[in-house]
Amino acid sequence: MKRTTMSLIGVTAALAAATGVAAVAAPGGGAGTAPQSGTRLPVQRSALLCPAPTSSEVAETAYTAFTPPGAAAGADAKKGTARLQPAGTVADSSGNPAGKGGKDAGKGKDAKKGGTAGSGGGQVVPPPDTKPVVPLQEAGKPVTATTDSADAPALAGSADGALAPGWTVQQTTAVSAGAGRGLLGLTCTAPDTQFWFPGVSTDSGRTDYVHLTNPDPTPAVVDLEMRGKDGPLAGGGGGDITVPPHASVPVLLSTLTGSPTADAALHVTVRSGRVGAAVQANDAKAGGDWLPPAADPAGTAVLPGIPADATDVRLVVVATGNADADLKAQLATPTGQITPAGLNTLHVKSGMTTSVDLKDVTKGEAGSLILTPSDGGSAAPVAAALQVVRGKGDNQETAFIPATRPIEARGSVADNRAKGSTLSLVAPEKGEDAKVKVTASAGSGGGTPVSKTYTVKGGTTLAVQPPQPQGLKGSYALTVEPQQGSGPVYASRMLALPQGQVPAFTIQPLPDDRGSVVVPAAGQDLSLLTK
Repeated sequence: MKRTTMSLIGVTAALAAATGVAAVAAPGGGAGTAPQSGTRLPVQRSALLCPAPTSSEVAETAYTAFTPPGAAAGADAKKGTARLQPAGTVADSSGNPAGKGGKDAGKGKDAKKGGTAGSGGGQVVPPPDTKPVVPLQEAGKPVTATTDSADAPALAGSADGALAPGWTVQQTTAVSAGAGRGLLGLTCTAPDTQFWFPGVSTDSGRTDYVHLTNPDPTPAVVDLEMRGKDGPLAGGGGGDITVPPHASVPVLLSTLTGSPTADAALHVTVRSGRVGAAVQANDAKAGGDWLPPAADPAGTAVLPGIPADATDVRLVVVATGNADADLKAQLATPTGQITPAGLNTLHVKSGMTTSVDLKDVTKGEAGSLILTPSDGGSAAPVAAALQVVRGKGDNQETAFIPATRPIEARGSVADNRAKGSTLSLVAPEKGEDAKVKVTASAGSGGGTPVSKTYTVKGGTTLAVQPPQPQGLKGSYALTVEPQQGSGPVYASRMLALPQGQVPAFTIQPLPDDRGSVVVPAAGQDLSLLTK
């Protein structure tokens, strides 16, 4: 009798490394969910999605792809691929993307066939170019590409082998005039099945679209729900939106509500399949930017990197569960934590949003906002984001800071320039200093990597001009790695590229890149025995 033995431990390790299912710190909190022991392994495959950047005729978009070096091991250490491919766009029978005069696009039974995309006869419009975008050749060196096309498509792709762990792509668009003028930046997102976007708006002067991109060969079915200060917002149907295979659907949020609403929250739920989601918010007066999804709802939230010269900061919080949330808000400054004026406690009713105008809360010093349950309050889950404005009058510009996850092992951000980058690090726990190594990669056109170690005192924010590679040519990436014994740390990067008198800028959080997974040790090696 011949028997084949397969260790369950080996199967578990292989599945975890391949799928990227990691045991990481709880969003907005400590590492309570991490296993007591185990082996950290690099992921073997990563997926990313970048939405269509803009419809402006006076814009230029830069894509920068990067994978930190040295993450893969064994046979995968020198092999791998990483590239993005253009995706189609769902349009109605008049050629309008969903929500642009054709809010039925992406809906209806025909869309599920991957051909027509709505009862109005919508079609999946093929991308204008099918060549791979920013294909990486090696870890440790960024690759860039640019386009000035007003119909540049959404991108979808994957990385494997040595290029998968920590693969990141930055999409940066400079719009010189018109609606949404300024700098729009986004770290391209991984596909998922649920997203929260506090801070969206359908109010006068705002034009917000949620971009839904499906990376898979089967349709995805998505529900969109808006929440306001009184709960769910009634209006147009946001349910049963079909996103065809390898396609992107932009939905105008004003088609989901019956009346203009500011300081709202958008909940994206995927009932079938998975999508990438990001909101493009354009303000007629204050420019625009991408609003990425907030960290998964939790009892605490950390929003890192409010600029020192912010002229107006607005907080939007949504209580996502069945219980009200009572929160304490603290601003972590360079010297310690303070309570913003008039914000001793913040009460958020279940299923509703609450907003607070913090005005120029930083008063000339960079800071980070930390939300925790108030004394005696329950740890009801919340999602939160900040809308940040720099400049005044006709020279205002807007960016967003969503609550983000802590950096457990490593976080990266691409497309840093010789001028204009500011790295913000916050250690939210008093008495728990954070120690991190920050590495500037080689430049996309040349240069030698440089590393520097920073210590952030517990309860404070440290904003620095990051190190730059020696002999920098082109743009470069930053990698942040907590060191042995470090307390919790959160991070964001501001990229400021002024346009005349407009202080154009964008802010990207640096969550843990989930480039590795912890495979827990088994108490007993069980085996599958087959004849």
